[in-house]
Amino acid sequence: MSTTDHDAIRHDAAGHAAQPAEDILLPAEEQARADLYALVATLLFRAPDAPILAALAGAPPLASTAGDNPLDDGWRALVDAARSADPAAVSEEFDALFVSIGTPPLNPYASHYLTGFMMERPLAALREDLAQLGLARAAGVGEPEDHLAALCEAMRAMIAGLPGHRGGLPLARQRRFFRDHIAPWYGRCLDDIRDAQAAAFYRHAAVFARAFLDIEFQAFEIEDAFDLALPREEAPKMQPDAFLPPGATP
Repeated sequence: MSTTDHDAIRHDAAGHAAQPAEDILLPAEEQARADLYALVATLLFRAPDAPILAALAGAPPLASTAGDNPLDDGWRALVDAARSADPAAVSEEFDALFVSIGTPPLNPYASHYLTGFMMERPLAALREDLAQLGLARAAGVGEPEDHLAALCEAMRAMIAGLPGHRGGLPLARQRRFFRDHIAPWYGRCLDDIRDAQAAAFYRHAAVFARAFLDIEFQAFEIEDAFDLALPREEAPKMQPDAFLPPGATP
């Protein structure tokens, strides 16, 4: 894979990086969600440079109202890892995990995890969905759109706002995108990153990313239980990592 910044998804009409349609101040919780999706996208697309690591190292604790929980624990561990990280070493680690002349050790793509192959039906279905949202791969980005980082960037854009929408898209639309394109495989992908032999800083990044996406999954499940707008057959109960490639075992 190539190394790019997290802005792999752009607004199709404008031809530039995705930006909110209007200068609207998001509620604090929604801004936090958008920021965390952006962080996960950034870390998965390229190795964090010195300024990003410094920003992480100086980041305050999450403003959680709960006691000990996986997201808080993952955040503290990620911040601690950033404080002791050497940018050159993290860059080498990223290359060892995700970059290769042949097949890299890790391939964080939906098609790979859902079919066992690259550029398959999950990517085609995703492109149709992105087109309906007015989103497309940014010019100059070589990664297929089903890269987990690109999917997180698409979620950030749906929360922050798209052209023609005041504020973010409805939660029902966000939930449908998450259910269709992220929920079935993100857990196995992030667990593979966490467990990779070469993972050091990225072990903590994967644990944090999984904790965040698990919370999103659970929140969408709760929303689904109370949302009567969609018929049941259009909004089946989500099962994370429910689909495995042929011959694979959980």
